[in-house]
Formats: sequence, structure tokens, C-alpha cells
Amino acid sequence: MDANGGLGDPSEICENERNMIVIQNIGQLAMPGGRVAGDGGQGSHCGVDVLRDAWLRIEGDRIASFGDGGAPATAAGDEIIDAGGKCVVPGLIDCHTHTVFAGSREGEFVKRIEGKSYAQIAEEGGGIKTSVKAVREASEDELVALALPRLNRMLAGGVTTVEIKSGYGLSAVDELKMLRAVKKLNQMQPVELVGTFLGAHTVPAEYTDRRDDYIDLACSDELMGCVAREGLAEFCDVFTERTAFTVDESRRILLKAKEYGLTPKLHADQITQIGASRLAAEVGAISADHLETIDDGGIDAMKEAGVIAVLLPGCSWFLGVEQAPARKIIDAGLPVALATDYNPGSSMVESLTLVMSIACTQMRMTPAECLVAVTTNAAAALNRADRIGTVAKGMQADLVILDVENYDQLPYNAGRNCVRRVIKGGRVVPLRS
Repeated sequence: MDANGGLGDPSEICENERNMIVIQNIGQLAMPGGRVAGDGGQGSHCGVDVLRDAWLRIEGDRIASFGDGGAPATAAGDEIIDAGGKCVVPGLIDCHTHTVFAGSREGEFVKRIEGKSYAQIAEEGGGIKTSVKAVREASEDELVALALPRLNRMLAGGVTTVEIKSGYGLSAVDELKMLRAVKKLNQMQPVELVGTFLGAHTVPAEYTDRRDDYIDLACSDELMGCVAREGLAEFCDVFTERTAFTVDESRRILLKAKEYGLTPKLHADQITQIGASRLAAEVGAISADHLETIDDGGIDAMKEAGVIAVLLPGCSWFLGVEQAPARKIIDAGLPVALATDYNPGSSMVESLTLVMSIACTQMRMTPAECLVAVTTNAAAALNRADRIGTVAKGMQADLVILDVENYDQLPYNAGRNCVRRVIKGGRVVPLRS
């Protein structure tokens, strides 16, 4: 069975730039497609088509064809990769992280074990503000050096695209420094990075008694305008929460971001229910992330507006709090993505496959739903579903060859790296841990 349809045309790639790779002996080729929203009577493999005894051909940076039932035709000069009868999945996409940071917050980890909540620690001057101090003291090159091994480890875990937020600078100079570090990192290593401006992560200490002045700065041409002009971010995020920014303040920031061409995202409904998910729908956000306290009205509003629900089970697990109601959200028909929320305070979790395991065991999501959530739906949450996130003719050749027989085993092997080889943009990339 040959694949057909898809986007792009590999024939447009110049011959002298064309890579020819054929992956043979694929035991299971997993092809996530469609946004999982309830099982539709299709059972545990909803949203993922499968080919067995399969092969796949890459030309240039695109998937040219794939099929099952025997070996494909090959030509002289083709690079042949034997999958060894194992599973191949699309490159994983981590669509919500804070990977560029400095400093360590293990002290807060211990305080939470001793009984203090994340909110209490923040109110006492810890939390995000601790990371702000460390980031302000670090140079751009130091931030790059700290983040590079993190990205290497994420790549070794099968992640080929990562969203990275600012939000630990909270000044014009330091927010721009963080996003410029992301841009530099994007040119230094294989993982595709997507920048998000999160100047409205919290109000910095020096603005405690003049919140409006800080919001003015976040919305200013000096900061937000510079982010847009330099192409440092595609999205603007706001932490909409009682301990951070109100709904009205968030609306003001996100509407200004749209004027600068930045697409809204929100940290929404994480700790308290103040209407953040409804605001995400109102402002046309591409995603609302966290959603531990989402209610029926928020679910309905997001579904109507086409907002992706990005759930962060590693964060709830790390903090020891209740998980977002994944089954309720999925069964209501709202598309769900998963991400690590990798950050030094509330989710010191680099492994997206561990997050899949947590989603299975604590959220009752199926492995198929998890695979769609870290591929197709995660791509949609980054406005990249036309290029990455599935296996189809003409899609970018971001692929992971696993050392397990099927994708159910990916979250089943909790905490074990099941990745054998990674292909990003049609090129086999070296893996470093």
C-alpha cells in the first residue's frame, strides 16, 4: 500500500541537495492523524493508523513514499537503514517548555516535600523570581551553554521540535537576551526551536507597587515590538492566574501582541479558576496550557474557538497535585496535546516519553492518544501541523526509530529511553546524552 496525498513536493528539491534514505524492515510504522477527541468507538488505537512490515523513502527533507508488504525499490547511492523489525514514529514535539534558564531550585523541591505549596513558595518571594535573579546574572552565551546539553538529551529522547519560552528575564534587556539565546541555539543544533515571548510570567519585584508600569513595558515597542521585528518569537504567552496576571491584564497584553503579529497562548486554569480558558477562546489563542482547574464553560469555549488544550502531566506529578481532567476534555471533543513544561521550579522533567507514561497512568490516556498528543496535536499547538507531526507524503521527514516493537511500548517502558535513531529534516542526526 503506497502513501498518497500530503503536502509539499520533494521534486522541488535540487538534485545536488537531495538525500535519499530508505528505511526498511519496519515492524510497525505509526501514523498519527486527526485530532484525538474521544475514541469514536475505535478503541485504544484511535487516531493512529499502522502499517506492518513497512518501509519508508525519504528524498531531501521530505517523506517521498511509504508502504508495506516487502522491500521497496532502491537505487544506487540510497542510504539504507534497517529498522530491525521495530517501530517508527514521527519526531516528537514538546510544545511547552522553559528550557532556557539558569540556576537551580532544588531547595523549593525540598520545601514542597515538607508541606509548602507552589503558591506559598511564590508568595514568600521564591518560585519564578528565583530563576529571574539567576537569568539576569547570566550572559546570553552562558544561557546558550546551559541549554545546549538539555536539548541534546531531549533529542536523544526522540524530540525533534521544542517550543521555548522567555519569562525569566522580566526586563527588556533580559527577556530579549533569553529569546536571542533561543535563536542562537536554533542555529547550533538539530532540534527545531520555536520561540515564545512570556514577558508576562509574573510581575518582577521592582514593579510590585506599579503593576501597570510593568504591563506597559511588556506591551511596549521597546520590548514586544523588538521581539516581533527581530523574529525572536512567534507566540506571546501570559500566565493568567491570581498570583500572576488577571484576566483583564492578560487580555490587554494578548491583544497588543496580536497587533505585533504574535499569536496568543496562555498559561490557563493551573492553580485557580478565574476564567483564563474562556479568555483563550475570546482572544483566539492557538493553545491554552495547564488546565488543571478547567470547567465545563472553559472546555466549551475552547472547543468552539478551536483552541488546543496543552496538558502538562509532568508538572502536576512533580508538584504532587491533581492532574488536569484529560478524559473529560478529550471526551468533550477538545483536542489534547502533551508537553513537559520543562522548567527548574515546577517540572524538572526533560523526558517527553516519561510525560506520556504519566498521562497513561494518572490521566487514563491511551498510548494512541498520547502519541497523537505529542505529534499531530502538538504540531497544531505550534501552528506547524501542515509540515510536521505525522507520516504522510510531502511532510517533513522528522522520524524516530525505536528499539521496541510497537508504540504502546513507548509509554509502557516508563523512564527508559526507547530511541534507537533520530532523523530530522531528512538527515540522520548524532545523538548525545
